[in-house]
Amino acid sequence: MKSPKKEPASPYLPKPSIVREARQVTEKEKFFSIELPSPMDHSPGQFLMLGIPGFGEAPISISSPPSGGALVELCVRAVGNVTNALHRLVPGDTVWVRGPFGRGFPVDKMRRKDMLFIAGGIGLVPMRSLIKSVLAKRDSFGRLTLLYGVKTPHEILFKDEFEDWTKKGLDIKITIDKPHPEWKGNVGVVTTLMGEVSVDEKNSIAVLIGPPVMYKYVILSLGNKKLEGEDIFLSLERRMKCGVGKCGHCQIQSVYACQEGPVFNLSEIRHLREAI
Repeated sequence: MKSPKKEPASPYLPKPSIVREARQVTEKEKFFSIELPSPMDHSPGQFLMLGIPGFGEAPISISSPPSGGALVELCVRAVGNVTNALHRLVPGDTVWVRGPFGRGFPVDKMRRKDMLFIAGGIGLVPMRSLIKSVLAKRDSFGRLTLLYGVKTPHEILFKDEFEDWTKKGLDIKITIDKPHPEWKGNVGVVTTLMGEVSVDEKNSIAVLIGPPVMYKYVILSLGNKKLEGEDIFLSLERRMKCGVGKCGHCQIQSVYACQEGPVFNLSEIRHLREAI
């Protein structure tokens, strides 16, 4: 007798998951390691829907690289009811998880290219998944450069990992928005670092993740570097709410960012006036 056919898991049904680690990393951000009920495959750039009964759900970028295991790492900024409730969780607590959702970065298609990572603020959270994926296969890529802009030195994320990233071949350049007594590095928006970067327009990929206001000016700078639209990738993680393209919150004209994105190359969204 044949065993009954197993139905695919519903994307609408959250699964109980256990918080294994929860630690404050900045004044506003908290790092979590969460154990899912079963192993998960994901692509860098995808996100999960995290829910707490009585508070609701929020889309949270996956910050760990794909491992095929059940542990996933997240870094959450407390900005609303759900994320503040997440910040109150401690190891052993339960959080309800759906996903992963969305389209991530095409890492395999980026191989043998120079990689220019450009992150603003908490844009380094999803960027970390991609960076660690690339560093795990370092020999498959060319030059690796990270340009990272934050408001103050106290908002720098994952700085305890920078030494390891540098040893593995990532050139890291950081800037802060305004002068600070504890900072001796570059001051200014992230585009002020662009002049220090040499780009091979025929063999480079640029990845942008940060606040929407950053994208316009970084894209203009990359245009001066003569990078083509299909070689510029960005994440449009904005206004996402359901993760499955039903609520319409993330709609950009005819495109649903949670389904067709959040990762796009610039050529795909040039015609979408609301995108950037």
